[in-house]
Amino acid sequence: MRIMNVVGARPNFIKIAPLIKEMKRHSVVEPILVHTGQHYDVKMAGRFFEDLGIPAPDVSLDVGSGSHALQTAEVMKRIEPVMEQKRPDLVLVVGDVNSTLAAAVTAAKLQIPVAHVEAGLRSFDRSMPEEVNRLVTDAVSDLLFVSEESGVRNLLAEGVDRKKVFFVGNVMIDSLESSRRAWAKANICERLGVSKGHYGVLTLHRPSNVDQPEVLRGLLGAVAEIAREQSIVFPVHPRTRKRLEETDALGVPLRFVGSGTIDGPGIWCLDPLGYLDFMALVAGARLILTDSGGIQEETTALGIPCLTLRENTERPVTISHGTNRLVGTLPEKIIEEAMRVLKGPRVTSLPPPLWDGHAAERIVAILLKQCRRVVAR
Repeated sequence: MRIMNVVGARPNFIKIAPLIKEMKRHSVVEPILVHTGQHYDVKMAGRFFEDLGIPAPDVSLDVGSGSHALQTAEVMKRIEPVMEQKRPDLVLVVGDVNSTLAAAVTAAKLQIPVAHVEAGLRSFDRSMPEEVNRLVTDAVSDLLFVSEESGVRNLLAEGVDRKKVFFVGNVMIDSLESSRRAWAKANICERLGVSKGHYGVLTLHRPSNVDQPEVLRGLLGAVAEIAREQSIVFPVHPRTRKRLEETDALGVPLRFVGSGTIDGPGIWCLDPLGYLDFMALVAGARLILTDSGGIQEETTALGIPCLTLRENTERPVTISHGTNRLVGTLPEKIIEEAMRVLKGPRVTSLPPPLWDGHAAERIVAILLKQCRRVVAR
């Protein structure tokens, strides 16, 4: 069985790592890895491949940055001849980035069966580009692998055949657990000079938060107020760094760590981190502030309080079973909720169903059983 696995951005790398590893355990499976190059910065891509033990891509498309339409079109244009040459039995896509959508649509038009890992997640907000990607990818996929129970409900409500839907758990947690020993040994806290449980972590990258100066100014102002209580470590996404440079940090005091250490309260900026360093940083934090979907899941698995700087989430299980809270983008609300976390008792939670580190095993087992039937159809 020749399976073409397509990745393009940081969240994809985390999800594909356990799947590639599991596929290689089966002699009847030939995994092909295609990296579209959507995250082209080595700081955002290369280190994740190394940290997660992902083999070098069989094919690199080197698409790079661009508008949503341009990036999606470029992936489709470059991946079509690769699919025609490799002739895979199945194309497997993960997540909800532009590469996910482009590969799924291209494969569907070539009559190649598509499997979508992390299917069915919905924010019900079509102003989010990822929501459109999710809807279209699920619509053209033959096998839909769901990470949480809300995904099953969403797909059935959209009229998807129940036989195509499989609740398998979360492959991001597979990566988290399989690399636990490695990230637990990372010395990022020592290098930065922070004590576990006595700092927060901030991540920002969504266009709705970083592309509008007034929104970004409000978010950073709120975080600066929280940073009076304890240091906030801020690994800066390239997109966000560009916006900060364009607006001179919007008048909010930011400090760049460089090769030194964190010294006192404030927002301390870092270059993007590799997977192991970042997970070690998150695991040792007292509080996470983020607009990332994946970090909502990782903090849920680790039991770290997370404030999501959005009005909605496509991962409701992180709220019902985890330590995640939606706080929106109003500075007053963010400060209020952060102080409640910092001054309150530590809350524990049980992991969501099937977030046990074995999702990839379940997915590959289903592929082995289902692929012949799907290809025949």
